[in-house]
Amino acid sequence: PPVAPAAARALLRRAVSAGAVLLRNEGGLLPLDPAALKSVAVIGPHATAVRIQGGGSAEVFPERVVTPLAGMERALDGVAAVTYKPGLPPSGRPEPLGRDRARDPRDGEPGVLVRLLDEHGAELHAEHRLSGRIVEPSVPAGEAALIEVRALFRPAESGTWTWAVGGWGDISLSVDGHEVLSGTFPLDSDDPTRVHVAPPLYTARAEMTAGREVEVVARRSLAPGSGVATVLAAAPPAGDAHAALTDAVAAARAADVAVVVVGTTEQSESEGHDRESLDLPEGQDALVRAVARANPRTVVLVNAGGPVALPWHERVPALLLAWFPGQEAGDGLADVLFGRTEPGGRLPTTWAAAQDDVPVLGTAPGADGRLHYAEGPHIGYRAWLRSGAAPAYWFGHGLGYTGWEYEELTAPESVRSGEPFDVRVRVRNSGRRRGREVVQVYLARPGSAVERPVRKLIGYAAVEAEPGESAVAVVRVDGRALAHWSPGRHGWETEAGAFTLLGGRSAGDLPLTARIVARPGPDSAGKGSGNGSEHDGERSPLML
Repeated sequence: PPVAPAAARALLRRAVSAGAVLLRNEGGLLPLDPAALKSVAVIGPHATAVRIQGGGSAEVFPERVVTPLAGMERALDGVAAVTYKPGLPPSGRPEPLGRDRARDPRDGEPGVLVRLLDEHGAELHAEHRLSGRIVEPSVPAGEAALIEVRALFRPAESGTWTWAVGGWGDISLSVDGHEVLSGTFPLDSDDPTRVHVAPPLYTARAEMTAGREVEVVARRSLAPGSGVATVLAAAPPAGDAHAALTDAVAAARAADVAVVVVGTTEQSESEGHDRESLDLPEGQDALVRAVARANPRTVVLVNAGGPVALPWHERVPALLLAWFPGQEAGDGLADVLFGRTEPGGRLPTTWAAAQDDVPVLGTAPGADGRLHYAEGPHIGYRAWLRSGAAPAYWFGHGLGYTGWEYEELTAPESVRSGEPFDVRVRVRNSGRRRGREVVQVYLARPGSAVERPVRKLIGYAAVEAEPGESAVAVVRVDGRALAHWSPGRHGWETEAGAFTLLGGRSAGDLPLTARIVARPGPDSAGKGSGNGSEHDGERSPLML
């Protein structure tokens, strides 16, 4: 496959830090100073098996992936010793063969060989793939009767490995020349995701010897309607959970700093099924707690695409949300951890410490088959505001590596209904390094005659400033921001009278206020809020 050019990789690397959200940084633990470190313990399965993207039909397989462990090792090469411990035993869940564990038997390159065969086993098409998860060959299956995935596999450890083939129809699997799975598995679903993206896995076991390479061959028939999605996957022998945790704790206790990488799995967060829980799966919460007890200088990286519960968030000094950071994950995260770049993201959702705290959880149809939106406009951070509960982290939250003082918010005393207006917020960099702040403006209408959220975001702007320097964020507000939908008029309508403007850095941190009066006038739909800065003219999107 083509190798991404250096400029593209550099852009992807910058995107990692631009999107990373620093949720917590007590005592200024981050950024870490490499010169002050002698040893770093990197802990957690996601440090080596990072999720770079969501699972499903949009999944792609890059030529290379820089893991968090590799990024930190590269950043600290020759400076500090890096020790890695998974902290948890293997899950026992077969994962698709990847370029780190398998190679194509035809060209020897990392990955697998995929072949389309006719009913007599003759080859119709062959191609090299980087993953044992095949959603679609690069050419239509056409007259093919079989699809085959073949790989040379060198196990890292001896013992009983679990092998799996995903798909439908007649399926066979051989390992080192011995057939370990054979059967007919008829199509039993009309769910397009299950048929064409994530077919069920059928498993078998085989004894493997560490370092001894064997050939693995999976085949499945291509019956009409059963799709072509095929998976060849493997899982190492089960490990000792107590020993894995003990090793991780010992490594953390001996290190200057511990970095724990936790996150969701494809089974807990993916296209094609609803999440059953906000909890991190497979004992990761207990791992974080144990490491934090062993080392007070613990940094936690969360590798997830959406909110997860963080019951331990106040026990760790530094907490960084990495999302699904893409193929340059490790280098981009190392840039943030060691201060080459500043984490630039802000939360697009409100995060709870525990699932039971979430004010809106009923998202399934009732007994009548209907989904009732009883919460009205009170969703997301608006639901939290109405409930009065305090989340772990508010919508819009995100820290940088400097401090900011919010000094003044100015706006017109009055505005004609439907007309846009500007809100100016002056902030000052009170820290010791250049930084970027995302200034947010919210609107409230005390005593409104119509149902409204407690407050709502109406605009934002990003500014940059040197230490001690001030900057003015200019937030262009759409005139319709003050309006509400009037069913009687079948259009937008603005209540005359006073509204409150609030400025700050999140839905829950708004130190500045001002009053603006809406005057009667024709309402009109605006073209959207604009963002700007009198300081440097930046117009950056807020990651909200």
